[in-house]
Amino acid sequence: MKVLIITGKLASNAVINASKKSKQDVHVYTIDTPIAAFLTPKRILKEIKNIKNSILDSFDMIITPGLIRKDVRKIELETGIPTYKGSTSAADLNIVLDMIDELELSSKTPADRLIEEELQKRALKFIEDFENNANREKLLKKPENILVGNLPVGEDFPMRVLAEIANAPLLSKEELIKRAQYFVESGAQMIDIGMIAGETLTHRIPEMVKTLKENLNGIPVSIDTLNPIEIKAAIESGVDMVLSLDLGNYNEVLPLMEEKNIPAVILPTNFSKNWTPKTIEDRVNALEELITKCNEIDVIADLILDPVNSHSIVESIIACHEFKKRNEVPLFFGVGNVTELLDTDSVGVNSLLSGIAMELGASILFTPEESGKTIGSVHELSVSSKMMFLAKNRGSIPKDLGINLIVLKDKRKGELITEKIDAPIIEGGEDYKFTQDPHGSFKIMIDNGFIKAVHYVKMKPDVIIKGETAKAVYDEIIKRGLISRLEHATYLGAELQKAEIAAALNKDYVQDFTLFKKLEY
Repeated sequence: MKVLIITGKLASNAVINASKKSKQDVHVYTIDTPIAAFLTPKRILKEIKNIKNSILDSFDMIITPGLIRKDVRKIELETGIPTYKGSTSAADLNIVLDMIDELELSSKTPADRLIEEELQKRALKFIEDFENNANREKLLKKPENILVGNLPVGEDFPMRVLAEIANAPLLSKEELIKRAQYFVESGAQMIDIGMIAGETLTHRIPEMVKTLKENLNGIPVSIDTLNPIEIKAAIESGVDMVLSLDLGNYNEVLPLMEEKNIPAVILPTNFSKNWTPKTIEDRVNALEELITKCNEIDVIADLILDPVNSHSIVESIIACHEFKKRNEVPLFFGVGNVTELLDTDSVGVNSLLSGIAMELGASILFTPEESGKTIGSVHELSVSSKMMFLAKNRGSIPKDLGINLIVLKDKRKGELITEKIDAPIIEGGEDYKFTQDPHGSFKIMIDNGFIKAVHYVKMKPDVIIKGETAKAVYDEIIKRGLISRLEHATYLGAELQKAEIAAALNKDYVQDFTLFKKLEY
């Protein structure tokens, strides 16, 4: 296929380099403008009229810069040559050219976004087809796969995300439902009722289980407690799984669990005697002993993932590895043990631990979201679980899968533009002089993902402008004539954009303060 690529001067070298790697017959036409995004269909048509008709007619396709705002179909209508938007970055152009025969390009949407959407669609379709496959019953006959409620759990299925509602008995009914629904919307496939250590709150359990069962549409519900009295109440109330049994409490609840056929997460401990394993072998042996005693019910083994530098995260991972080599039992991986006790953004930690869990053959990824730095962990684990399932089934590394957890950085770094621009350089300087806008002032805040700008006149609020994006809010402010000074408009745009970024990243937003601190130590 003979392809004509249109670009501007600054991106020209990067576009040429990308085109050289393509199997297509690519020709690059550089228009005398520094920024490709400044081009318009009208300007491109004017420029390519300089190409001889015989040469222009020989092209099968025209690709314009992806950053052009307008629909480029006008070029096709005038030239008769199919015209589409390329990638927003020249760094992705070689991928666009490689997929040109299998991708339905658009005159409106940049090609790299179409590629991302197509790869994502294929990835999610693969997982959906697997979950709906008739082989489910066959897989469930294998000892490492079990049912929790109606959810298949095991090494042959995607790792299931179990989200804990911590201190659940302290929540009102409305708060409990809201928290559970938030976790399910985030991607949790199982919800855990976290009880309060050292207290017996049996009377709250039936209502909590009933409430969640009625509002979660078949999502399995578990209870997190070692208290036999609370476990019995939860089983009688209809929970789908118990967290947890150990060598100190199993004998009190096992007959009831066998009767109700309820699976349990088992621990290599005896908390009634204040005993915890000291070595890798202790962990594995204790769990194997408990498996023998609980042989009439399905169990999920929790080797207890240690936080970094508490005992040894390495030894706990090795214990998981040793256990799985010796036992065909689903594995429980308490990711929250690490993320909650590590002062690092959770997204990378959750992704890496999911990869380790996949290699170990884990079946359940467990986390609460108790600290600000771990907000979003359930969603992160849900996405990374899908990534690892795809990588495992493709026999590939978890890269270029169609879904990813890249949030703050770019997957491919564009080439640095070093071309000299002939214009004077003026060092910017902050001006702290303040003049009140006679049209009023604004207080900006975030509320449930929405940006709110409260307009004040003479210290009294008179209207609240609400929107999901900074542009939606400031366009409405301009439309209503609520701002009159240029510096106020500039300030407001910057603050609204900060608020939008904060909302997207689940960060706190405080007007006039920076969102990110520099790492200078």
